[in-house]
Amino acid sequence: ENNQEVYDNYLMAHRIAEHPDVRLPLMVCEDGFITSHAIENIEIEEDDKVKAFVGEYKPENYLLKKENPLAVGPYGVSGYYMEARVAQAQAMKNAKQVILDVAADFEKTFGRKYGFFEEYRMEDAEIAMVIMGSSAGTAKAAVDQLRKNGVKAGLVKIRVFRPFPGEELAKAIAHCKAVAVMDKSEGFSACGGPLFAETSGAIINLDQRPKMIDIVFGLGGRDFTVDAALTVYDRLAKIANGGEIGAVYTHMGQRER
Repeated sequence: ENNQEVYDNYLMAHRIAEHPDVRLPLMVCEDGFITSHAIENIEIEEDDKVKAFVGEYKPENYLLKKENPLAVGPYGVSGYYMEARVAQAQAMKNAKQVILDVAADFEKTFGRKYGFFEEYRMEDAEIAMVIMGSSAGTAKAAVDQLRKNGVKAGLVKIRVFRPFPGEELAKAIAHCKAVAVMDKSEGFSACGGPLFAETSGAIINLDQRPKMIDIVFGLGGRDFTVDAALTVYDRLAKIANGGEIGAVYTHMGQRER
């Protein structure tokens, strides 16, 4: 959402990726220009404190070791391919607990709290957005404005996309009447974006689940304003009050010609 979060994520990323139960590549993703080229005050931690938190990486196998020569990036032959993929899948499952453990240690060390996602005014929310990145800050301003007018609006900002926190997200939005998933990426599936696909899968087994729509927005850095967010919430309010869902998968903010 902001440069402080980007900085903090980098510190945690090393610990998570290098954990012996994970050992998977990790990407810290941020909005190009909106955060990557923005000027913003953040708290930079002391080097010694950061080094102590991150620790020293001690690989299980060194590449240049004549006693145990290794091949890097070889062809995955069929006799081992399935097992290798299952091992990677298990490592991704393991990453969920590692992420929480590292985040807890980060909070203890630096005082800033993180999890799989952030819930904003979701306690009694009837309508909500599921969103990622810097646009969450804009949407929060819309939520605050709606709350002042008595509208029970909320927001869930996804922080971790892989592993996807499906079970946890389902619990967070289960009580809502209508939810808009905001995709800042086009999946070209003709039925929704990547975040919508994951969120839909997360709630599929709920006995009572919210009505849900997907809105693709902000492609190429196209502006997303508070007024645009309010338009989405207005549509959700109508759905929550018994109105037609209409097109489940739509785009917003594009020019008509």
